[in-house]
Amino acid sequence: MIKKLHDIGLRSEHAYTAAVASIGLSVFTWAASLRAEPGTGLDRADRWGIFVGEWAPTLFCLGLALSHYEQEEGSLMGKAHADGERRRQMASAP
Repeated sequence: MIKKLHDIGLRSEHAYTAAVASIGLSVFTWAASLRAEPGTGLDRADRWGIFVGEWAPTLFCLGLALSHYEQEEGSLMGKAHADGERRRQMASAP
């Protein structure tokens, strides 16, 4: 799944940014629900805030998984480059 997300262009920075934004969105939805529905009380506003607030840990975990994948892919690319360079040098040696 992480490879698929990476292949379609999602990077760890995107997931981290979305996680931080969801924290702000959580506070915003709590305040908006509290003002928009004063008759329903604090319970409903709290539920909205908590619902959106639960996105942040998921997005942080996704960012971490993508970060590990990106580092692994980078090390594999570096190894492939080094192997190719070594083969090229051996082929050109007299």
